[in-house]
Formats: sequence, C-alpha cells, structure tokens
Amino acid sequence: MTHPVRPWFVYLVRAANGALYCGISDDPVRRFDTHKRGKGARFFYSSPAQALVYVEPCGDKSAALRRERAIKQLKKTAKERLVSSWSGPIVE
Repeated sequence: MTHPVRPWFVYLVRAANGALYCGISDDPVRRFDTHKRGKGARFFYSSPAQALVYVEPCGDKSAALRRERAIKQLKKTAKERLVSSWSGPIVE
C-alpha cells in the first residue's frame, strides 16, 4: 500500500517589525499558526509573526528546500516582489 505524497511549500511570513521569514512546510497555514504562538522559529522571538504573505507549491520536500535556499539569498526588495506577485489570500 502506498501513501499519497503530500506536496511541500515554501512560504513567507511577515513579522511585526516588517521583516520577512522564509520557511518550508507541508501545511503552511498550520505552520504559520505555530509561528504566531511563538513556537518553531527563534526568528519570531523578538518580533511576532503577523501575516502569512506568500505561499509557493514546490512538489516534494527536496524541491522546497532548494527553493527556500534560493529565496533566502534574495535581497529584501526581490522578496517583496514575490509577496506583491502572490494572488492568494493573506492569512493573519
């Protein structure tokens, strides 16, 4: 019996101070809720998670990790362009 493969996503969360956090998950909305509770990433210890502002499907975990690395290397202006290009709902 084979289990269905869950897709993985790369996502961006905006912190209260305006910074963008990039991560991966197989359930970005659930992961964002974890970040809002102050769990899961030290990044949010100093400035809480405010909104899930970008989600990109990547297929599998390996592809998501590669895309996360690429996004983390972008300048903030390029990350903001990704956020602006996203047509999905912003989750707060």
